[in-house]
Amino acid sequence: MGRVVIDISVSLDGYVTGPNDNPEEGLGTGGDVLHDWYLHSTDEDTRLIDESEKNLGALICGRRTYDNSLKYWGNGGPHGKTPVFVVSHSVHEEGLAEGKPFTFVDNIQSAYDLATKTAGDKDVRVMGGADIPQQFLKAGLVDEVTIHVVPAFTGGGQRLFDNLGPDVKLEQAAVVSSPAVTHLSFRVVR
Repeated sequence: MGRVVIDISVSLDGYVTGPNDNPEEGLGTGGDVLHDWYLHSTDEDTRLIDESEKNLGALICGRRTYDNSLKYWGNGGPHGKTPVFVVSHSVHEEGLAEGKPFTFVDNIQSAYDLATKTAGDKDVRVMGGADIPQQFLKAGLVDEVTIHVVPAFTGGGQRLFDNLGPDVKLEQAAVVSSPAVTHLSFRVVR
């Protein structure tokens, strides 16, 4: 089995979106700054992105991320044909991209089970806002956390590490810096 990895960009003040994220403005007010580093990526940034993409076997996100991102992703999903497991307490027919690559499940354990089985020896990436990554960390279902710290403040939005206590233990695995972002990777200590 591959690794289960939280991989997400975060502002220096700890947010993964700007304020008021919604389907019209998926990353919220001013939240686009969180992904600007892709536009200014260095060779080292590109190497890290390529390595992550090469090992990607499945994605997991929450319904809010799905709703806020579908207009950007389209029905093909965020990474082409890579399967996406969407955790949702309710599945409303309106606006859903039916079938592949999206599968809707009602809890994180189902998402984990299906995604790890689907990914096989490749990695599962837990993405999106803050809620689903927090749930995965609390449940002990994560092997690694990679955050891309952007030198900007959003001043509000969804905080990545709210609602986590001292039970989640991490150890540093890697630090890679470039002018537009610092990539931090941590192993989850079990």
